[in-house]
Amino acid sequence: MSAEYATFALAPAIRAGGVLADGGYSVHRDFMDFIVDGRPLLFQLSDLDAVSPLASDIPPAIFTRQVRALLLDAEAPLPGGRYVIYGCPECEGLGCGAVTAVIERDGDDIVWRDFAWQTDETADLELNGYHGTGPFRFRADEYRTELERLLDGEDGRPRRRVLLIGARVAVLARLAAALRTIGIGADITHDASTVPAEELRAYGAVAFGPAIGAPERAAVRAAFASAGVDVAYVDGLAPVIPLLVAQVEHALDRGPLERRRLTGLTATGDEASVTVTSACRVQLLAYRLDRLHRTHTQHLFDGMLEPGTHRIPLDGRAVKGQSFVVARATGGVLVAPVVR
Repeated sequence: MSAEYATFALAPAIRAGGVLADGGYSVHRDFMDFIVDGRPLLFQLSDLDAVSPLASDIPPAIFTRQVRALLLDAEAPLPGGRYVIYGCPECEGLGCGAVTAVIERDGDDIVWRDFAWQTDETADLELNGYHGTGPFRFRADEYRTELERLLDGEDGRPRRRVLLIGARVAVLARLAAALRTIGIGADITHDASTVPAEELRAYGAVAFGPAIGAPERAAVRAAFASAGVDVAYVDGLAPVIPLLVAQVEHALDRGPLERRRLTGLTATGDEASVTVTSACRVQLLAYRLDRLHRTHTQHLFDGMLEPGTHRIPLDGRAVKGQSFVVARATGGVLVAPVVR
């Protein structure tokens, strides 16, 4: 086992939810990710749709128990001293599969080793081991300090509510319902100045409809500034619910670019330019409004991309007129208008 030390840290991350083209949806999850040597550990595990056990939407008692387990203050939940590092974002069982590892003390150090994909009580390292991942040796004081911050309430977990401001009440109501379906709280108002400061602090983003003018937007920004709240502001591109949901999801991801997989998206009538920081599956969808303002959706691309910027040809018929492209990858989503 290597005696070299790896650095250990925690950082907020999301599993982006969304309203899917087939009418289904994926749930939004906020969680604290493990940052090993300055890079999310999840990025080292191929294209894995998973979250850590340190999710913001689990009850406080369970969250504390998960932290205590990682601190080795409790027995390992799985045989062989194994702990769940990443699990299914939709459920809590092993049936869907989970990344597990042995976590143990070694003198004054903490070691994570023998990473594996596990679907039942026993891990088969030969068949399902992540042979190129770990072992990682952490200094115990650094490791404990990071995890104990979560017990002190200094975790920086994000605010998962969105304030919707617009003139089209029907669209706002449908958007709020869609956001709530995927696990994001949403409220509708026309005047944020009347909202108490303590309520404003619950929001992580504000979404404006296109009919909201500059004076109204300035008043909303002033209300949040007066309350000392730093929120993301979203300018709704079009009254297309999946598109607006994707914009809100992107706004709620406040992590630095270097800790995201999907970092760039532009689109013309001929091609889309997509930038990713690690190998991952990327899906591209087009949303087009016709002359009668009906929405048309078309899948443009679905495949694995290596790190870098990629130019993907587009079907011109799918992006004619007023059109938008949504790119999705594990843990992130981007939206771009088609520019000619």
